[in-house]
Amino acid sequence: MTGSLEGDGEGLAAVRADLTARIAAIDVRAPYACARDLKPDINQIRLIAHRAGLNPAVTVAHFVDSALSRGEHGALVHGWLRVLGDAVACERQDVRACDAFAAACSVRLSG
Repeated sequence: MTGSLEGDGEGLAAVRADLTARIAAIDVRAPYACARDLKPDINQIRLIAHRAGLNPAVTVAHFVDSALSRGEHGALVHGWLRVLGDAVACERQDVRACDAFAAACSVRLSG
């Protein structure tokens, strides 16, 4: 067993649905929460994505954590969560997909 759900379509769909629901819940809280209060939830998403082999989501979760560490909050977090949701939905799990999401996040983080 590899530790990921890449070969299990139903299991992967369930993980994606769970992560999407978690992202939506964070998005609802984000305008009213401190950045540091959102970090444990983002870390949990990162861990689940890692276990499932959702590599772009892991990449983006690291960037979201960095943005929260910088103190980004409110509407800025909404944009980050949208990118994280796109990464969760991404069908590609290769290095190029991770690099593409990392490049998008780098631009967003430096902007």
